[in-house]
Amino acid sequence: MEVKATVIENTNTTSQDHDASYIRFQQLFKTYYPRVVRKVMTIVKNKQAAEDIAQEVFMKLYHTDWETIEHMSAWLMTTAVNTAYNDIRSEKRHKAREEKQTHYSEQAVASIEETFMIKEDVTEVQEVLKKLTERDRTILLLKYSGYNYYDIASAIHVEHTSVGSLLARAKMRFKSTYNQMKGEGSSELR
Repeated sequence: MEVKATVIENTNTTSQDHDASYIRFQQLFKTYYPRVVRKVMTIVKNKQAAEDIAQEVFMKLYHTDWETIEHMSAWLMTTAVNTAYNDIRSEKRHKAREEKQTHYSEQAVASIEETFMIKEDVTEVQEVLKKLTERDRTILLLKYSGYNYYDIASAIHVEHTSVGSLLARAKMRFKSTYNQMKGEGSSELR
């Protein structure tokens, strides 16, 4: 962040008044800066951050009508504490935003990857089902769509007591066909 300083000339003040005010501010800075840094260090526990906050406090002082402040030490300490806590809150909000962004990014990547894997699996299952007989395909699709043995039996025109055996055989043929496809796919990769 770039800070631009502008000098506003007041026709009522003389150059000597401005110089005296500047010297007074320098004296205040030299006198109170170490105390402000120590006070902020009790809150933020980081010397660099404490020095940055102390400088911010003195910038606030410079931009106020500081010559009318009666209890300079109290004003500086109160401003230092408030600025330090504001800095901590700001840092927490910043970290929370970063964590949320990281979480959403990871979720998006995982979702894309999962979607691709699911589509790939669906394609493989469809290919295997195409290679099975109509009856095996129908039995498997009905069973994994939630139909019971009686419904499957009436759909393929068999006794409901035969469905369990037919389903077991269809599963074995599916598995065998799937493994053959995977074996062919892995030999193509070699």
